[in-house]
Amino acid sequence: MSKIEITTTRLVMRQLILHDADRIAELGGDWDVASMTSRMPYPYTVYAAHQWIDDLEDGEKVFGIEHGGELIGVTGYMLSPDHTSAEIGYWIGKPFWGQGFATEAARAVIYFCFKRKRVQHVTCGHFTDNPSSRRVIEKLGFTYSGSAPCWCEARKLEADALRYRLDRKEPWLKLPKAVAWLASG
Repeated sequence: MSKIEITTTRLVMRQLILHDADRIAELGGDWDVASMTSRMPYPYTVYAAHQWIDDLEDGEKVFGIEHGGELIGVTGYMLSPDHTSAEIGYWIGKPFWGQGFATEAARAVIYFCFKRKRVQHVTCGHFTDNPSSRRVIEKLGFTYSGSAPCWCEARKLEADALRYRLDRKEPWLKLPKAVAWLASG
């Protein structure tokens, strides 16, 4: 299995390791973070973070987001069964909100999906009560595609969510100056 590292001007997105579980539980254990994700439980324990890192689904690739050598969040994608599309996701620890990290990380993952995985479109979504994620999605150029309830593990209920799509097109296929990736066997 190859290890992939994606770098931007300020961030490194790298493979998660079990040692990250403590930090993931610390940042993700904040209600304001967990309640805006679909799969993160609340409270979020180190054990739950270990279990998640160990049991990622087929076609799912998750990266720890580092800034200045410190894990600040998580991003990744899930390929469709036919590998023609991918759904992206991201979350940033609350101390790092409002600094453009989610947009920068998601942009790099989208570029990776288009250029390296050759998907034809990328999808994503957010709960209706998460305007910050909506702003990230708008900045990335997604188009609204509909609404549907989505399970929120932290809240233990289905919450209203909005869905978006971004098609593979020329501007996304040019390498952004600040995005690169490395792969090793």
